[in-house]
Amino acid sequence: MEFLNTIDKKVKEGRVEGVDKVTGKGKFAAEYTVENVCYAVLVGANIPAGKITSFNLDQAKQVSGVLDILTHLHRPEVPGFATEELIKSSRFGLPIFHTDQVYFKGQPIALVIADTLEDATYSASLVEVQYAATPFRVDFDAARETVGLTEAGKERGAMAAWANAPHTVEEEYNIKSQVHNPMEMHATIAQWTANDRLVLHDKNQGVNNVQNVFANLLKIPKENIEVFSEFVGGGFGSGLRVWPHALAAILGAKQVNRPVKLMLTRPQMFAGTGYRPASWQKIKIGADASGKFQGIFHQAKNATSLYENFNDGITRVTRLIYDFENLKAEAAIVPLNLSAPTWMRGPGDCTGDFAIESAIDELSYKLGIDPVELRLKNLAIATNPETKLPWSTNFLNECVMQGAERINWSERKSQPGQLVDGDWSTGYGMAVGAWNAGRGNASAAIKMERDGTITVQTAMTDIGTGTGTGMVNIAHDTTGIPKEKIKIELGHSSLPPAPSQGGSNGLSSVSGAVVAVSLALKLKLAEFAASQNEIYKTAKEEEILLSENGLSFQKNNQHFISYADIWSKNGLTMVEVEASSGPGTERQKYSFCSSAAHFCKLKVNTKTGKVKLERMICIADGGKIVNDQAAANQMSGAAVGGIGMTLMEEQQIDTRLGGLIADDLAGYHFAVNADAPIIEVGFIGKPDPNINPTGAKGLGEVGIIGTAPAIANAIYNAIGKRFRDLPITPDKILLG
Repeated sequence: MEFLNTIDKKVKEGRVEGVDKVTGKGKFAAEYTVENVCYAVLVGANIPAGKITSFNLDQAKQVSGVLDILTHLHRPEVPGFATEELIKSSRFGLPIFHTDQVYFKGQPIALVIADTLEDATYSASLVEVQYAATPFRVDFDAARETVGLTEAGKERGAMAAWANAPHTVEEEYNIKSQVHNPMEMHATIAQWTANDRLVLHDKNQGVNNVQNVFANLLKIPKENIEVFSEFVGGGFGSGLRVWPHALAAILGAKQVNRPVKLMLTRPQMFAGTGYRPASWQKIKIGADASGKFQGIFHQAKNATSLYENFNDGITRVTRLIYDFENLKAEAAIVPLNLSAPTWMRGPGDCTGDFAIESAIDELSYKLGIDPVELRLKNLAIATNPETKLPWSTNFLNECVMQGAERINWSERKSQPGQLVDGDWSTGYGMAVGAWNAGRGNASAAIKMERDGTITVQTAMTDIGTGTGTGMVNIAHDTTGIPKEKIKIELGHSSLPPAPSQGGSNGLSSVSGAVVAVSLALKLKLAEFAASQNEIYKTAKEEEILLSENGLSFQKNNQHFISYADIWSKNGLTMVEVEASSGPGTERQKYSFCSSAAHFCKLKVNTKTGKVKLERMICIADGGKIVNDQAAANQMSGAAVGGIGMTLMEEQQIDTRLGGLIADDLAGYHFAVNADAPIIEVGFIGKPDPNINPTGAKGLGEVGIIGTAPAIANAIYNAIGKRFRDLPITPDKILLG
C-alpha cells in the first residue's frame, strides 16, 4: 500500500489529471455510459468522383438489430444546409447526407444505426451503392502545374534591389502529406434530450467551438447544446474543427430518437479528420559576401479538397524570423479529389520553415560561413520585420547560442563527409523556428469550500499539454493556497468560456483568466473578512495572502482570519467568483513570438541508408515556464513529430484508383521511441512582461518548426547529399 501511495503521489506531482488517466477514471469521448445508447457506422464512397445514382439497402436492413440507415435521400433536415447559399455560408465543409456529389473516395455517404456495434458494422458492409463516375484528380505533383500563383501578402522592398546579389540559392522543395494519427480515435456520442436540446460527448479541442458550429447549423440556441470534452487523447490540430461524423451522429440520434455513439476506425480517420497537405515550394535567397541577407522570394502551393478551400499559409513564416529588407511571396491552393486537409502541428510555418532553413544552410556552404554565425547575423531580434513593432521579448539568438554550446557545435566539420567511422558518417545540423505568440479571451471561475479547497473552472480542454497542471501552479502562485487543495474542472461547455486548445494559445489565454479569478477570490474573501476586521475594507489584492486555513494581511500572518470563521460569521456554504481576461492595447505596441533553435547530431549508414539520430537539442524561448515537465514534454513530443516528418511520414495516394494507400498504422510509418534519442530540451525562461499576467508564451508549435531542416542539414553535413523532398527515406539516401 505504501508503494501504491508513493506512485499516486508521483503521478499527482506530474499531472493533476494523471491518476484519473492511468486508473481509467478519466473518460474519453467514446467511453461515457449513456443509457439506451445505440451504435452507428459510416459507409464510405468507393469512387473518388461522380454522383450517387441509387442505393440498395435491402440486405443491409435485414441484419438483426438495425434501426435505420441514413442517406442523402433519407435523413433529418439540417437548417444550415437548406440551400446552396446556406451551405457555403456555414463554412462547415462537407454537407454530409445533403448532396449526391462524391468528392473523394471514403466520403461518408450513409450511416447505419443498430442496437450493437457488431450489427451496425456488418450491415454497413452490405450497403450497395450505384454511381455515375466522373474523372478525378488526386496527383498533387501533376495538378499543381495547372494552378497559377498569386501574391501572398504585401511585397517588401523590391525584387530588383537584389537581382545581382553575389551569392544566391534557388531550389524547389516538396513535402508529402502527413496524417495526425493521435492515439484516441475521433468519436461522438449524441443525445437529444428535447426537440431543441442536445448533449454531445465529442473528441474536440474546443467545446465552445462545437457549441457555436452546431448552434449555427441546427438553428438552436448554443446554450441548449451541452458539450463534454474533458479528456482528449491527442489532437495535433485534428480536433480544432468539427468534422462531418459528429453531425452524422447528431442526425442519427434525431432519426432513431435514441442516443447514438459513432467512433471512427483508423482508416476512416485518414480520410475524415484532416491531414497536413502535400506541398511544393520554391525559394530564392540572396546574400552579400559578408552573409547579410539581401532578399528572398518564396513561392508555395498546397493541396486542398474540391469542396473546401484550405490555405496552409506556408509563406507566413518567411516574414517572421529574419530581417529581409526585400521579400516577395506567392501562393496557391491545388484542389484535388481528396478529403479536406486541416491544421497540423505548426501548420504552414512548419512546412515553410523546412524550405527556408534548408536554403539558408545551402547558402552557408556557398558563403563559407558557419550556419550558426549566418543566422545570428540575420535574425530580426529587436523588431518584427513585417509590422515594424518592437518584439515584446525575443531571445532566439540566445536559443541558438545555448544550443550550439550544448551540442558541442565546434566539433562539426565545415565540409561534409569528414567524420567517418566505417560505414557510418557523422553530421551536425541546425535550424531555427518561430511562431506568433497569441492570446485569446478566456474566462475562469473558482468555487471555494469551507475547508479552503478551491476548484478552478474553465471550458478549455487539456489535450495532454498540461494546461490543468499549469492552472494549478498559477492559482497557487497567485493565491498562496497549497497545490493539494486546488482542483481543476475543464472541458465542459457549461463552464466559463475559453478558446480552443491549439495554436500555442491555450495556456497563454487561460493563464490570464486564472490570475484574474484568483485575485477576485482574494477580494471576495476580504469583503467577507471586513465584518471582523476593518483593515480588509481597503485591502488590495497584493496585500492579501491566502493559506491552507485562512487569509492574512500583508505578511507574517498579520490579522489572520480563518475560513471557518468567515463561513460561520457570514452564513456561507460556498464562495464563488468568476473573471475574464484577454489581450489589450499591448498588441498595438508590441509584437509577440515564441521561438526555438534545433540542433542535431546523427549518423548515416552509407551501405543501408539508415539514419541514426544520436542527439537532438531544442532550446526554446517560451517566456515564463509555468510547468517545467509539461513544457519539456511539449517540446520533445513535437520534435519526435518532426523526426517522423523528416524521415518516414508519407500518405501515399493511388493515382490510378483515387484512394489512399496504407491508411492504417501498419502501412503509415511515424516515429516511435526507437527512432528518437532522448530529446534534450532547454528554456530561456525569461517572462514576457506584456503578453499576459504570467509572462508565459506558447510552446506547442516551436518544438516542431525547425526540426525537419535541422535533420536534413545534418544529413548533408554527414554525406554531402542535399535532400529537398520529404520524407528522406533510406532508398533516397542510397540513390540520391
